[in-house]
Amino acid sequence: MNTKKRSSSMNAKTLLYFILFSSGILIFLWVFQIVFLKYSYQDYQVRNLNRLATSIQNTSFSDLKKNLESIAYENEVCIEYYSALGNTYYYNTMMNGCALGKNNAQILQIEQDFVNSNNTLKAHRLVNEEYEAEAYLYGIKVNEGAVFLYTNLEDISSANILIKEQLIYLTIIAIIFACMVAYFLSKKLTEPILDITKRARKLGTGTAVEFPKYDIEEVNELSKVLTNAQTEMLKTDELRRDLLANVSHDLKTPLTMIKAYAEMVRDISYKDDKKRIDHCNIIMDETDRLNVLVNDILTLSKLQANADEIHLSTFDLVEEIKTIIRRYEIIKETENYHFELDLPNKAMVVADEKKINQVIYNLVNNAINYTGDDKKVTIRVKKEKDSYLVEIIDTGKGIKEEELDFIWDKYYKNDKNHQRNVVGTGIGLSIVKNILERHDFKYGVKSTKNKGTTFYFYVKKK
Repeated sequence: MNTKKRSSSMNAKTLLYFILFSSGILIFLWVFQIVFLKYSYQDYQVRNLNRLATSIQNTSFSDLKKNLESIAYENEVCIEYYSALGNTYYYNTMMNGCALGKNNAQILQIEQDFVNSNNTLKAHRLVNEEYEAEAYLYGIKVNEGAVFLYTNLEDISSANILIKEQLIYLTIIAIIFACMVAYFLSKKLTEPILDITKRARKLGTGTAVEFPKYDIEEVNELSKVLTNAQTEMLKTDELRRDLLANVSHDLKTPLTMIKAYAEMVRDISYKDDKKRIDHCNIIMDETDRLNVLVNDILTLSKLQANADEIHLSTFDLVEEIKTIIRRYEIIKETENYHFELDLPNKAMVVADEKKINQVIYNLVNNAINYTGDDKKVTIRVKKEKDSYLVEIIDTGKGIKEEELDFIWDKYYKNDKNHQRNVVGTGIGLSIVKNILERHDFKYGVKSTKNKGTTFYFYVKKK
């Protein structure tokens, strides 16, 4: 059985929601007009009759008799005065819906029972059969007879009846209008989204797509996001091509060297001990270069996947730097590189020793690759308030200001060339960035054209 929920279009949903919203408002109007107003009107009429009954009971008969007519008209009630002599007087019987003076058997019986009772005040709810509406009859004993107040508890005026009829037509018109507005709004909202969707589909084919501006702010934001995503995709594609070019070159060169010198050992130098050893050393050096390349790629993959955990420990940063620099004795002797160390006697820090070692090693390699003709690299450690500032400085031609934000990207190489190729994978700075961010250490780069570049980072002090 297929239990997958079917999705509906934005057009249909907008139309449905708008109709439901409009229907909700109309239902509220119906409830307010038919139910709430009805009970409010009833409550008002009951309270008004209670007030009049109390007022009449506390008024002298002489004053009452003179004011009954004005009381009836001012309060929109009809009044019957039943004298002790058996005479009956009516006031405001022309009021719409008045049932007094019409020989209504139910009302006559109620009045007779009240006159013969010991009650001085008594209210009755009844139904006005002529209008099928609830009514209220109030009896008040006075010195010379009884006064009966009558009012309908429902608004039976022609205006109210007309409003109810008009509300029916208004509801029908409102629903039709709501459907039209909902259709227009749904088209207005969905057209730009459908246009963006159509354009976005082309992104998968590698085609450059232009996302225009729309008159809806949220849709514009989506357009901007997709434009940025396209820019990043194109940048990633360029980096991928650079990766293939860089890795192909970096793999091809040592492999070619290994094969060439292996053939020389096999065919030529196998009888000459000195040449054989030299050729074998070259093969081993090129193998090490391949190993560095593969390890860098694996290290970066682990860091980006958060698969390589950070193990904090306390160690001497100065001693760590000196150990790293010893690895470069061979190029100091053979290629005349000069390392200038500006270090304190000791710098105890808290970090992952192995990974900080990678950071320094990669930054030193980078400095060696790009330093100037003087082949000078400076490593400096400064004591700060809560940390140590580490700087690795070269004397090369510097980095263009517009490229500074991209040098941390993997496979990026400044101008695609350098002095020598110690590592040459284009991954070193990306590894540095990932390690320092995992430690939450601040880092950066400063560069001056034709004067050199300074890479720096902070390490937490113990």
